Amino acid sequence: MTVLPGHPYPLGATVLEGGVNFALFSEHAESVTLCLFDSVEATESAREIRFTQKSDKVWYAFVPGLEEGQIYGYRVDGPYDLENGHRFNRNKVLLDPYARDLARSAQWDDSLFGYHPQQGDTTFNPQDSSACAALGRVQGNPTQSNRPAKPNHKWSKSIIYETHVKGISMLHPDVPEAHRGTYLGLISPPILDHLKNLGVTTIELLPVQAKLSEFNLHKANLRNYWGYSPLGYFAPEPSYASHPDQAIQEFRQMVDGLHEAGLEVILDVVYNHTAEGSRLGPTISFRGLDNKVYYREVPEKARYLQDYTGTGNTLDVRKPVVRRLIADSLRYWAEDMGVDGFRFDLAVSLAREGGGVKMDSALLSLLRQDPVLQKTKLIAEPWDLGPDGYKLGAFPAPWREWNAKYRDTIRQYWTGHASASDLATRISGSSDLFHKRRPLSSINFITAHDGFTLEDTVSYARKHNLANLEDNRDGHEPNYSSNWGEEGPTPDEGIAQTRHSVKKALLSTLFLSQGVPMLLGGDELGRTQQGNNNAYCQDNEISWYNWADQQVEWTAFVRETIAFRKAHPSLSRHRFLKGGPAGSVDEQAIWWHPEGRPMRAHDWSHSASLTLGLILPGNRIQDVYPNGDLIEDDTLLLVFNSTGHDSTVVLPAWGTFWTGCAPFCEETKTQPSHKILIHSHSVGVFRSESHP
Repeated sequence: MTVLPGHPYPLGATVLEGGVNFALFSEHAESVTLCLFDSVEATESAREIRFTQKSDKVWYAFVPGLEEGQIYGYRVDGPYDLENGHRFNRNKVLLDPYARDLARSAQWDDSLFGYHPQQGDTTFNPQDSSACAALGRVQGNPTQSNRPAKPNHKWSKSIIYETHVKGISMLHPDVPEAHRGTYLGLISPPILDHLKNLGVTTIELLPVQAKLSEFNLHKANLRNYWGYSPLGYFAPEPSYASHPDQAIQEFRQMVDGLHEAGLEVILDVVYNHTAEGSRLGPTISFRGLDNKVYYREVPEKARYLQDYTGTGNTLDVRKPVVRRLIADSLRYWAEDMGVDGFRFDLAVSLAREGGGVKMDSALLSLLRQDPVLQKTKLIAEPWDLGPDGYKLGAFPAPWREWNAKYRDTIRQYWTGHASASDLATRISGSSDLFHKRRPLSSINFITAHDGFTLEDTVSYARKHNLANLEDNRDGHEPNYSSNWGEEGPTPDEGIAQTRHSVKKALLSTLFLSQGVPMLLGGDELGRTQQGNNNAYCQDNEISWYNWADQQVEWTAFVRETIAFRKAHPSLSRHRFLKGGPAGSVDEQAIWWHPEGRPMRAHDWSHSASLTLGLILPGNRIQDVYPNGDLIEDDTLLLVFNSTGHDSTVVLPAWGTFWTGCAPFCEETKTQPSHKILIHSHSVGVFRSESHP
């Protein structure tokens, strides 16, 4: 076969006139061989082409006659020198890190390992992995014409819905069977109608980049359901496609369908580690391409990998080629695949340079300044497992951050273990964390994929993870949950009523708080995971949404609560609420005592179980619409009662009347200075057309 010199860039496989250009980075390789396969079932390559061109550590060649659809991998040879961090083994066929289509995932077998699994990692395994290696498929350049415009929702208008591509539609009876659990299932009419009617604006998808379940899960006949085990950073996971060889097309169709419905798409991305695991893991891609470049080593012990992620390895973002890989991948998903933003798993690992964490690291600075990525929504999970790894509130603009302190405080307040002052800090935008930015920097959530569902938060006092086969040792602690008297399902009507009240209070608090709310998908249905708070490996009915058990009245409550938030700009302010002397024109928030007066300093120190009110004057939002008009709203009174008894609150003494706001309470009118009753474990909301 004739081979031409080709070009070192772009990296990956690029279809050009007359053939395909291949380019692969490896700094320490001694040779690179392209392996061409005739089918995904092939147990060995049909042709192998040794590269003769190398420029700036990039190996490359142009192969005439090849077309889109060609299946391929690489063999890379070099030193097998463990003490110096090198793990080259030319007997292993490797996945191109720039492969945009995963033709075949890795199949667990001893031949995947660079060492003899039974003899320890200091050995060398000459077994050929062709028959079980992960392989890429050459893809042409997708057209960008006739795609719907991106919704571009402002952060102040955003309501995030975190969900799983497979789980949301897998059990829906009205989704065509062939589309259940797929990209197309997410945009099937019943799912799309549900999302639109719910009122959310942004769909945040658990990882959809090509994945590989860990070996221990494979042995236990379990699968990595969440997807935090990435195999390739450009390829969509093929198992989520109704036709696995059409994963790219179906993913793009999903994005277009969501955009047509006015819904943004955010991807949960995992650039902190790969599926290859620790030094004892397989050689599938990065390890065999150049282990020393792609992974962080333990200083002075290069045989071992630094683990800031809990998975055995950490990508080395200090290396320019790794930063380039991440940026190229993100730009591909934003431009070619059309997504609107990204949530970065364990984002602190992306800021590790030298011996510490730097919020002006090369990678974070690159992402903020990139002309494509700066137009996307960027969300950080602001921690990792390394030293000084908890950095909530430290990420620079324009980053937003998952606010775990919001989750914990709100749960604690409604179970009677947090003070009113703690509550006040969180519902007003967490200024203690984001004072250098704005309240909309906080992504508020009560529940997420990691942890209890909302239903389980009020039904279980402890985790029940035995199905994960880890003797219930795994999973997050503490949960700040309560069963209210009986673990799990209960026939006790009193307990059931308390649970329902607390669930309403938790959900109401989320959508009445300053910041950006995120709803865990399925919480609007009353979804349970049977007390499992770490269902990462439960690709079954534990994780899938059970539409047959949907709590219809509860779904309506969630929908109405979202609608209320969207109707009141007082609840999504760009600036932190500012207090001041009662009656001051600068006062944007008045913390209200049940006795009918503003809170005093000493009230806060004795407020562990106090019913707390918050007045938001609608004429003091201090923001404008795009046309320059002043944004105004009704004045709102929010009342939070976490006690186990009903509480009487005196209404503020201005205006003509206060009106109760559905769905939180009855829409009755009450005169100023009159008393109202706020039931135990509940939130009351009232509005006035007059302002203080």
